[in-house]
Amino acid sequence: MLKRYLPILEWLPRYDRQTLSQDLFAAVIVTLMVIPQALAYALLAGLPAVTGLYASMLPLVAYTVFGTSRTLAVGPMAIVSLMTAAALSGIVATGTVAYSEAAATLAFLSGVMLMLMGIFRLGFFANFLSHPVISGLLSASGVLIATSQLGNLLGISMSGFTLIDQLAGLALHWRDFSMPTALIGLGSLGFLMVMRRAGPVLKSWGLSATLSGFIAKAGPIIAVVVSTLLVWAFDLEAHGVAVVGEIPRHLPPIALPSLDPSLLSTLWMPALLISLVGFIESVSLAQMLAAKRRQRISPDQELFALGGSNLAAALSSSMPVTGSLSRTVINFDAGARTPAAGSFAALGVALVTLYLTPLIHFLPIATLAASIIVSTFTLLDARGLKRTWRYSKRDFAAMLATIVLTFVVGVEAGVMAGVGLSLALFLYRTSRPHSALVGRVPGTEHFRNVERYATENDPHVALLRVDESLYFANARYLEDTVYAMVAERPALKHVVLIGSAVNLIDASALESLEAINARLEDSRVKLHLAEVKGPVMDQLKQSDFLEHLTGEVFLSTYHAWEALREEDTVVTPLDGDDASRQD
Repeated sequence: MLKRYLPILEWLPRYDRQTLSQDLFAAVIVTLMVIPQALAYALLAGLPAVTGLYASMLPLVAYTVFGTSRTLAVGPMAIVSLMTAAALSGIVATGTVAYSEAAATLAFLSGVMLMLMGIFRLGFFANFLSHPVISGLLSASGVLIATSQLGNLLGISMSGFTLIDQLAGLALHWRDFSMPTALIGLGSLGFLMVMRRAGPVLKSWGLSATLSGFIAKAGPIIAVVVSTLLVWAFDLEAHGVAVVGEIPRHLPPIALPSLDPSLLSTLWMPALLISLVGFIESVSLAQMLAAKRRQRISPDQELFALGGSNLAAALSSSMPVTGSLSRTVINFDAGARTPAAGSFAALGVALVTLYLTPLIHFLPIATLAASIIVSTFTLLDARGLKRTWRYSKRDFAAMLATIVLTFVVGVEAGVMAGVGLSLALFLYRTSRPHSALVGRVPGTEHFRNVERYATENDPHVALLRVDESLYFANARYLEDTVYAMVAERPALKHVVLIGSAVNLIDASALESLEAINARLEDSRVKLHLAEVKGPVMDQLKQSDFLEHLTGEVFLSTYHAWEALREEDTVVTPLDGDDASRQD
């Protein structure tokens, strides 16, 4: 029981020197690579740059203790930072102490929610967002994040959390354009885009795959170092180039976040949405990388671990955190073997904060904006849009609606719309379950859709296969389907409901079955069941339905056919019959 909540007890007893060396190496790489990212995401959230460093310390230690993924690296994330800014901007003034306190409170609420969901094993809530909706949300958020940084990239003052507001701000303040800032920002952007694709080129020049990958991923570090030296050497700060400025040289203060009731009541919904989006992204990433090493993670324990990480963030005066895509990929590629690599990286960030922050003073904001813009490329999924359009117009409509709402109203509206549309699509699809009249394939014990195959059929027997679990949303539809079928077949004596695809019959569906049974009895037609799954039969036995069933329960459709058919069966021909058709 203790190991369920403390996975560190699983791997720590087997921790050896070789694993330590691999984790230390990965931690050094991660520390070097994520410093610019941590600073940038804090600024994206409207917080002081040092907050990103604070969010890269204690939360990583908490995940080491509670996490099940060997390589997931928690910290600030682009979309979570944007959602944090959107949640806080209308409550407190950006740049104030109250704003930072509110960010810590948001992390606290998110941590509590995630831990409670983990304790009660509510990880399935993540399934309420369909993949097309998630893809649409992330793509739209990537565009919003990128456009929000155009001002910093060009030296223009702008704000807003919708695409319209951002573009309007850009149009209104274009006269603020700063040539030195734009040269640094656009130069950094171009360099980072080139470095994203530099790996294969360097490999073609004879460098090893490991070295080529390292140099390509070191692009942000190179951009930071070069642009910082340029600002310092040519005193570009005096020419209007915004810089990070002084960063406090101390570890994060440990303190309880503000628990003001009015603030909590205002932030609970944004905290829930941030928790949901962060968890989905973290678990998807952790599962993908775990599969590559034939490992496994526990989604419910990941809820608990991410909750603990956010509580640690709240206590260390930082911001909401989640599994970071770029950090995790770097951690994985660098060879991290256990979550201890995260704690070593946290130690590295702490040392940077204590001793190297004066070197960051002249780091231009435009360079950080460029790094944020480049990082959003991983969120864009143009192929997903095209693929969804081809495969399912309904899914595409939900995806497009999520994108439009995210652009027009904001990320929170996009998340809520995504959840609502995912549930609405599910209810719509399952409220009209596919069903098929089946007949026997001549000479076999197989039964197929009479509209797709040439089959043997008996005018007195209707074999109806229902391809969905039965619950309140589709119970009435099943009734209508059966009644319509009986009305069209005056010679019908037996209706067999085939339950091979039915995994659940809830109370509403049970009442519908009872109504069908009674209505068919009035019509002198018997109702039978076939291929009922064990758990479903156990449920039915807890009611008196089987006692009043006018027909029988058959083990298989073939048994029902053999018992009920009469001598006047006929073969229904089907023009262009093709045995390869799907049923």
